[in-house]
Amino acid sequence: MEGDEYGRLTACEIAGAVTGGRVSAREVAEAALARIAGRDGAVRAFTETWPERALAYAAAVDRAVREGTPLPLAGVPLGIKATQRIASPLVARLLAAGCVPVGATAVPGPGTPWQTWGTTDRGPTLNPLGPRWSPGGSSAGSAAAVAARMVPLATGSDGAGSVRIPAAWCGVLGVKTTGGLAPVRGRTVRSAHGPLARTAADAAACLAALGRAGSCSSPGAEPRRMRVAWSATLGYAATRQDIAATAHILLEALTEAGITAPHPAATVRLPDPAACWQHLRESRKETAGPAAGDSPEGAKAPEAATGPERATAPEAEPGPKRATAPETTTAPEKATAPKGKPSPERATIPNAEPGPKRATAPNAEPSPKKTTPPEAGTGRPHGPTGPTGPAAGTAAALNAALDRLFTEVDLLATPTTPGPPHGHDGPGESMSVALTWAFNITGHPAASLPAGRTAAGEPVGLQLVAPHGREDRLLAVAAAAEREGLL
Repeated sequence: MEGDEYGRLTACEIAGAVTGGRVSAREVAEAALARIAGRDGAVRAFTETWPERALAYAAAVDRAVREGTPLPLAGVPLGIKATQRIASPLVARLLAAGCVPVGATAVPGPGTPWQTWGTTDRGPTLNPLGPRWSPGGSSAGSAAAVAARMVPLATGSDGAGSVRIPAAWCGVLGVKTTGGLAPVRGRTVRSAHGPLARTAADAAACLAALGRAGSCSSPGAEPRRMRVAWSATLGYAATRQDIAATAHILLEALTEAGITAPHPAATVRLPDPAACWQHLRESRKETAGPAAGDSPEGAKAPEAATGPERATAPEAEPGPKRATAPETTTAPEKATAPKGKPSPERATIPNAEPGPKRATAPNAEPSPKKTTPPEAGTGRPHGPTGPTGPAAGTAAALNAALDRLFTEVDLLATPTTPGPPHGHDGPGESMSVALTWAFNITGHPAASLPAGRTAAGEPVGLQLVAPHGREDRLLAVAAAAEREGLL
């Protein structure tokens, strides 16, 4: 398999080819490792690669396929966020579905209060859409690796926007699952795992392997026209006008394609979640100690991904999973304005008034702590402890406002970030997490879809937020947008 051919394939196409015997998992793994070797010098998405481990897993996948074991992600090269252990429940389920781990992806290093970057021993991770920009973070390397087509799928975790922000800035799809529902070791509601991918079908297949709805053949139910409330600021964020305009262009295109229906009567004005989020972070640090990415000093050195010197035979053989049909949708090489969209001049941006600027806060991951199952019948996750004092009032107000909103609409849409990707010197006064971290407090699932670029060429994401447990709505809209050529 040649590198260019490999780079064009989606995860579901790879799985279909491996399952069908048209290519071996070993050939795919070799192509992935060769592409990483040839391209990562200009991106620095990986902190290390694992050739021996990848080939051992690929051999196990090929044996399982020969034995007739159905693997929905057979032979799919997987980038693993460096703070996630290869034996963690999340990664273990993906490996059991047939994924082949090829390396650890970059996360922020120490020394900054902001987490929207990645570091390697070769320097900072660069954005494949423009090396002068940060790729976002903290799932920096995962987003960059997918955007550069070194892997079709990578893992991420999102404690304040750490999947959605890099997805927006690298022009890929990122999904934050409902808080507390993904298989994790001791994570709280505030952090949730989710995939970074190029297509809705690939993201759906990943979530299916994690026990969520979806598959390669059915990334989401054929969508009825979903009612969407739009807010450029959520009532408090200092969103830049051209960022809001660019995101709203994609929403207008979704409406024109019959995928969504605007609901301008819905009022979206949430309380500013900054103090509540900070309270939750500090309370967890007091009870569990600082964790990677949760300290003002930045993320600790990756403990999750062991290097090739420690790689042995696969820790877990791929297990039986239901086979699914391959998806043939492909994504463009880089983000551009969606076809058929109105120009920025035509976009009308309700609720675009800027909010007050605040000091930069970290986009950090939480400390380990156990969660309890979702409340019966609601899909609402909850942890053993919650905010106290004024923070408890903010959290209650956020949940109440969103509960009311989702009685009127199916989805909430915002820009993913209030500003464009920042440079490698940091965000300055910009609050990159302003539009994402409220939904880590409430646990609502959310996705960032690539929305094109501003007139200055800066990549922008459209964030969609759904009720608890309704990741299927996010994937259905993304899949419909792909079919219409909008992503």
